[in-house]
Amino acid sequence: MSEKKQDKTLLKAMVSPLLTWYGEHKRSLPWRDDPSPYHVWVSEIMLQQTRVEAVKGYYARFLAELPRIADLASVPEEKLLKLWEGLGYYNRARNLQKAAQKIVEEYAGEMPEDYEEILALPGIGVYTAGAIASIAYHQPVAAVDGNVLRVFARYLADPTDISDESLKKQRKAEIEAVIPGEHPGIFNQALMDLGAMICLPNGEPKCAECPLKKKCRAYLEQRTAELPVKAPKAKRRIEEKTVFVIQYQDKVLIRKRPTKGLLAGLYELPAAAGHLSKKDALVYVEELGFEPLHIEGLPDSKHIFSHLEWRMKGYLVRADELVPKPGAWQTDANCRMETPESIDADYPIPSAFAAYAPYIRKKKED
Repeated sequence: MSEKKQDKTLLKAMVSPLLTWYGEHKRSLPWRDDPSPYHVWVSEIMLQQTRVEAVKGYYARFLAELPRIADLASVPEEKLLKLWEGLGYYNRARNLQKAAQKIVEEYAGEMPEDYEEILALPGIGVYTAGAIASIAYHQPVAAVDGNVLRVFARYLADPTDISDESLKKQRKAEIEAVIPGEHPGIFNQALMDLGAMICLPNGEPKCAECPLKKKCRAYLEQRTAELPVKAPKAKRRIEEKTVFVIQYQDKVLIRKRPTKGLLAGLYELPAAAGHLSKKDALVYVEELGFEPLHIEGLPDSKHIFSHLEWRMKGYLVRADELVPKPGAWQTDANCRMETPESIDADYPIPSAFAAYAPYIRKKKED
């Protein structure tokens, strides 16, 4: 028997035990309670780059505020980004809205059923389109994510680099050749859960609990530790920053980031390049237009983006009075003084500044 025929036979053999296992062990997730196209879509976009447990609260809050696609299409961007605050990768939220607006304009506010039309929406890739089509519309379309690629790499003992785009296309075709037509969404979710719960990405997989262990080549050949193969990521660039929490009366200074680039259009605490000494930090604050009354160091922090790492030093500054100067914060249209309550309610602060967010609300000492 050729290797391709062997693989197809092996893939067919996974369907029944996987579905049985899923029926007994599937995760209880809020978006599975009512898997409408909108709910599946929002959950899958949120789950990109974000842990399931972290997503649950955001998902509930998002749908409470924006229960329909039409609500998402019309919400002001700052409110949308505030709802997304802490999830990161904010372009996901912007693309959600762009797609919602297209759905309202072209599909009367209802997610299209056709896979290719779903795929054509902004921010929706092959995986998300497959998840929506299979889970919400019961179409026999694969949804190939990192979990699925890892399961298949081990099950077939395939040493191909799982970041290879051609492999993703191959896996999609292989799954669609065996996906059960009556339960395509369940099959896709079973693969996702197996990868998340059993065929783990870090640490030792739980092979003893796996419904596929009798056929899994990597398990039988004792090669689970070496699979899947994935090319190492490029080294992240490191930037040092000094972050300021500047309090004046009952307000704190925040600044809107540029409309393009990293964290575009979000609000941040003012920051200077490099790690400033206390003396240089005071000079920076004075140049912003404040007269420092008190300054104290805050804990160091770091935040990791996909391509970049911020290493941050922080200062809490209480200002005695505003001192108008050329280049002061008053002349910068992107700067504003807001109360902590207003910042909490209305201004999306990226999670990159999470270590300093508690100091926004810190009361002044008498």
